Amino acid sequence: MNSEIDYASEYDNSSRVENAYQLINKYISDAATYREFAAERSQLDLAYGNGERNKMDIFWPDSAAGRERKSPMAMFIHGGYWHLMDRSCFSHLSAGLNANGIAVAMPSYTLCPQIKVGGIINEMRRASLILYQTFQRRITVLGHSAGGHLAACVMATEWQKIHSELPLDLIASGMGISGLYNLMPILKTPINNVLDMDEKQAKSASPIHWVPEAMQQFDAWVGSEESGEYHRQSRELADHWSLLGTPTYYVSVPDANHFTIVDQLVQPDSPMVKRLVKLVEQPKSDFKLPEVNEAEVDKLMHQFVEASKAPQSGDGDGGGADDDDDDSDDGEGANSDDGDEDGGGGGGDGNLGKEQDRGETIHSKNNGQSPAESDAEKPHRLTIPEEIEESAEEQPKQTAKTDQADATSKKKAK
Repeated sequence: MNSEIDYASEYDNSSRVENAYQLINKYISDAATYREFAAERSQLDLAYGNGERNKMDIFWPDSAAGRERKSPMAMFIHGGYWHLMDRSCFSHLSAGLNANGIAVAMPSYTLCPQIKVGGIINEMRRASLILYQTFQRRITVLGHSAGGHLAACVMATEWQKIHSELPLDLIASGMGISGLYNLMPILKTPINNVLDMDEKQAKSASPIHWVPEAMQQFDAWVGSEESGEYHRQSRELADHWSLLGTPTYYVSVPDANHFTIVDQLVQPDSPMVKRLVKLVEQPKSDFKLPEVNEAEVDKLMHQFVEASKAPQSGDGDGGGADDDDDDSDDGEGANSDDGDEDGGGGGGDGNLGKEQDRGETIHSKNNGQSPAESDAEKPHRLTIPEEIEESAEEQPKQTAKTDQADATSKKKAK
């Protein structure tokens, strides 16, 4: 990393945007208004795991397919630098996709420091699995800021190492909005005082080092007014993944900053929503590799080989292949010396050996009934590896934020 870059400033979004706190408060207000507006076609507080924050909301479109729970589905993952905010701040961002006939699931997740970043990755994998099992359809994933990072991680997950019956393209396509794909610079910022990552953990949780298996599309969008580091993160992911065979596009949105860029998700005809609709309807594309010189090819092939040596399978419990002690927590957030809290849910022999015979779908905390239970044909249920089911650490002495974080904490987001 370049020592001349002021990483603390580059990643301090609240300081870079003068009215950041007002914009965040508007998120919260608009989200509450949308939940009230969409009350008759939404499902709130659906549990996808055992953690206090392992809940999601689903906003269905006002259409025949939506009413029958048969519409296409996207999953939006919120930001907050992995330690702030929750899904209730972003409900209104479902509006644009809902207007185009697409359901939007919004999960919350356990926040740092109660969990490591790798554990959050596993929670989002579990949320994806439960949605797939319950509604039997592939999902387009999108996320903002830290949620963009998590969207890329879910996109690049090796699903068949979690369960052999899962499709490679369980995540059909994806979009990161102002996302972070290389976490190494975060070590140089005050953000890491909460995340408490070391270099190994930061590298292993950085999807830019991963190799997505399926030829599915991913977009990396960023506001034109965001810092140079955010643009670099998106450009480098697009360049790297595209050369490895995953069509990935970098898009800079004019006149948008870190907080206003998501406004496009509210507008049914915005460029971002139109692109997401296309990603949902046509997840695969005719893709041509960009022209590169021989040195670039050699460099990328070397990176590909190195990435292949560190698969996503967890090795903290024997799931990794050919790992030595120095690499014991590499593996893209899926492994850790600390056990489940820092991942371990990517799959692999060690993880699959821990499967238990419990097929699950999401369920309401009120009655425990799956949204799909009323269907004539119940979905085929897969067993979930233990590491995906239980990914959170034991609660530390610090009190974890509740699911409805107070507005004061939310003001400090991103």
